[in-house]
Amino acid sequence: MGIISRFKDIMSANINALLDKAENPEKMIDQYLRNLQDDLGKVKAETASVMAEETRCKRALDECNAEIAKFQNYAVKAVEAGNDDDARQFLTKKNQLLEKQASLQQAYTLAADNAAKMKQMHDKLVGDINELNTKKEAIKAKMAVAKTQERINKIGSSVAGAENNMSAFGRMEAKVDKMLDEANAMAELNDLSANDPTAALAEKYEDKQEATAVDDELAALKASLGK
Repeated sequence: MGIISRFKDIMSANINALLDKAENPEKMIDQYLRNLQDDLGKVKAETASVMAEETRCKRALDECNAEIAKFQNYAVKAVEAGNDDDARQFLTKKNQLLEKQASLQQAYTLAADNAAKMKQMHDKLVGDINELNTKKEAIKAKMAVAKTQERINKIGSSVAGAENNMSAFGRMEAKVDKMLDEANAMAELNDLSANDPTAALAEKYEDKQEATAVDDELAALKASLGK
């Protein structure tokens, strides 16, 4: 595709619209900048050629106008000198140049229009490149902040998970502490029972009372049998 045929595409390119559609604006800017720099090189060369053509057409038109003015002046002087035949020749040459002038004017108008379009495209490209360079730095800065925020979010998730694990560990620790306290309390109660002299003394008397009752019953049995 020639650079002239790309004129409409380049002039209608909307940077913001392109960036809005891009999944990765940073990469999109780098790629678009490369494309624009390549286009700019072609546009500069083409613009220089078109401007040179405009200059050539303008010079030819100016030379033709100067010739027309010159022969017009000659015709006036010839008439003033009373040389009508000479004046006719000068006017004939002038009329021939007028026909040439119309063709040169048309060529110059077209060349000037092409040059204006190329200049417009050149200025558009330069403006787009400057705008993209500005946006590039801003977008890269935002991308860096976004990536940092993503890392912070991941760390935050890990911290939340660690907190949940610590909470579960705390609950297990509390449960173990409770079991230990209960075991210690039971051991303490057992120790109190084992070392209580009153309990031992009561057991002694209970044993004696049971033995005395049996002896009394045995004596009553013997008495009934005459023993």
